Order: sequence, then C-alpha cells, then structure tokens
Amino acid sequence: MAVSPAQAEEHLEHAEGALHEQYEDIDQQNESYIVGMWTFLVTEVMFFGALFVTYVLYRWRYQHDFYIAHLQTNTGLGALNTTVLLCSSFTMALAVRSSMLKNRTGVIAGLIPTLMGAVTFLVVKYFEYMEKFAHNHYPGPSFIPPAGTTRGGSEMFFSLYFGMTGLHGIHILIGIIAIGTLIYLWARQRPIVTEDYVPTEMVGLYWHFVDLVWVFLFPLYYLIPS
Repeated sequence: MAVSPAQAEEHLEHAEGALHEQYEDIDQQNESYIVGMWTFLVTEVMFFGALFVTYVLYRWRYQHDFYIAHLQTNTGLGALNTTVLLCSSFTMALAVRSSMLKNRTGVIAGLIPTLMGAVTFLVVKYFEYMEKFAHNHYPGPSFIPPAGTTRGGSEMFFSLYFGMTGLHGIHILIGIIAIGTLIYLWARQRPIVTEDYVPTEMVGLYWHFVDLVWVFLFPLYYLIPS
C-alpha cells in the first residue's frame, strides 16, 4: 500500500527519537534488532541443545542411578519455580502488548511483576542448592552418593543438574538486568523505548526463551519416571 508523503513525514517524526544514526530509518533499525536477536537465540538453542543431548546419553547409561538421584530434588520447589516463570511470561507478554500501544503505565505494571518473578526464582533456587550442599550432593571430593546408587552415575546426575540449572540461573540473572534496565528507561520516558516497541519486544522474546528452557529442565530433573 502506498504511503503518502504526509504519512511518511509523520512516521519519521515519531521515530526519530528512537532512531540511531547508523540506520536510514526505523524499519531498518527494527529489522537489525530482530535478525540479531534471532541469531542470538539460535546460538542459545544449539548451546543448550548440546547439553540436553549429553543429558540423554548419560541418563540412558545410568538409568537407575538417575532415577534414585532425582528423588533428592525438591519437586515442590521446582513446581513453584515453574509456576513463577509461567506467570512472569504472561506479565511480560502484557508489557510487550502495552509497549505496542505506547501505554507507559501498562508496560511498567507488566515489567515489575516479571522482575519480581525472576528474583523469586533465584531465591527459591538458592534454597534448593543449599539443601544439596547440606547433604553433600554436589560434585567433588566430598560428594556423597544417595543410597542405592553408584558414585559415578549419581555424581554425573548432580554434575548435569548443577551445570544446566546453574547456566539457566545465569540467564535469569541477565534477564533481571535487562528487565530492570527496561523499567528504568520506561520510567524516564526515554525515546528508545517509548517511540519504538521493538527493544521491549526483544527483551520479552529473550525472557520467553529462558522460560521455555526451564519448561524442559523441570521434568528432566524433577519428574523422572520409574
């Protein structure tokens, strides 16, 4: 559909506050945002994918040890964190929708509970980790295998558990920084976010990816069938 000169001028006027000097127009800038974010997410999928393949291979090799070892995980806390992240994904979606409508109050109202959910997740994970350390269920010289398991199999389970959930926790921390920065920018009404919803959408996309990873981690470590 053809755009009249008046419409083009109006679009440029609204976008210029969010447009960086290296781009010709806001559409080119947004396209670079989207391509960059999806490229990043593809690398993340490959990274976590390699870890999931490693998990599958060792779980196949140590089926009994993995089952017994997983009984030491706290399913209640894991389910709580799953609920927290799913709710935070919903509030993030509301924030992104509000950013499209340029509703500053709605964006902040969606981002704050999302940030609280991320912090809650890490707090719950801290108590989970402390429980494992209290029972010496962490890889190393002082590791004590759960009764009925071999040291090699159960230590491999907890190595993967700490490695994959710890890496996911780092992504949660990065999300906290990104969401906190968004809240600051929206609160200060910076044009980079108020005049262009794509930066908010990109943070939302990252957060949904982090939530999706946990949706796979939860059953793999907390709900292993007998």
